Amino acid sequence: MKKQWRSLSDSENYRQGKFENLSPTPMLAENASYGQIIRDQFKRPATIQPSHVLPSVKTNLATLHSETPVIVWFGHSSYLIHCKGTSILVDPVFSGRVSPIAGMMKAYPGTDVYKPEDMPAIDLMIITHNHYDHLNRKTLTQLKPKTSAFYTPLGVGRDIEDCFGNDDVRITEMDWWETENPMPGITLTAAPARHFSGRGLRRGTSLWSSFVLQLYGYTIYIGGDSGYDTHFKTIGEKYGPMDLAILECGQYDEAWPYIHMMPDETLQAAIDLQAKLLLPVHWGKFTLANHPWNEPIIRLTKLAKEKGFPVATPQIGEPVDILQRNSWENWWAESQAQNVK
Repeated sequence: MKKQWRSLSDSENYRQGKFENLSPTPMLAENASYGQIIRDQFKRPATIQPSHVLPSVKTNLATLHSETPVIVWFGHSSYLIHCKGTSILVDPVFSGRVSPIAGMMKAYPGTDVYKPEDMPAIDLMIITHNHYDHLNRKTLTQLKPKTSAFYTPLGVGRDIEDCFGNDDVRITEMDWWETENPMPGITLTAAPARHFSGRGLRRGTSLWSSFVLQLYGYTIYIGGDSGYDTHFKTIGEKYGPMDLAILECGQYDEAWPYIHMMPDETLQAAIDLQAKLLLPVHWGKFTLANHPWNEPIIRLTKLAKEKGFPVATPQIGEPVDILQRNSWENWWAESQAQNVK
């Protein structure tokens, strides 16, 4: 039996047939054009992808256990949050690419080391929005037998359900500022983000969101995709301080400054959120922009060092305990490169 979904028009963020951001958010900067973006695609520098196999750590997720939250990043915006036997998976993409067109936007050599079969039983899966680099149909279909419940913004539940046909799947859609209690000791609040949604040519028919996860006494900010805006400060004032902020850092361009953040804005967002630790994601696996593949982390860590702000920079698969302050390697440095074979 097909699920009866909430009416999108009941949301204050839904106007004239589509969702909108809190602030006016044009797709492109005033001096940018789609024509120039297309032309730039034909002269992309070689540095947008690594020239070597990237290192990773293969963690046995089935035996992973910690009494404090541990995060395992799988590259780009996919990661597992584990605490006290509970596993929460965010935006998993394990198909080796983030384009609906075969052969395009493939994972960097060495980064596609985790597959659905490596995942433990998933208590909650969070999908922040329906872009192809966050909602991957093949991955969701393979993970369905392991997943107890899905939480996602308004409208995205339809995309998740489409992966499974008419199977009975527990999917909860949320509007901004709504709170759910998925399990004892866990609350999940959907919060604003400054972005957009769309698969194919249709935009704005589902909501995009960040989330505040309160997990057994710890608070984790799940950023999804977002340009910089005042919502970070508002969220920090409502729910901070954050034990960890997981924020996008990569796939930016001066041509689209409102829908993705530059590295300095990522750091400022973490400060606004009153975060104790920053984990930068949305980099290190796929190329969606024209900057050098490792430029985001180089710029961010330099800025953070100047301000004395702690940043976790794990390799793919390397567990991060949010209470520990490891001395992270600069594994993205070209000086540590191994040639692609």
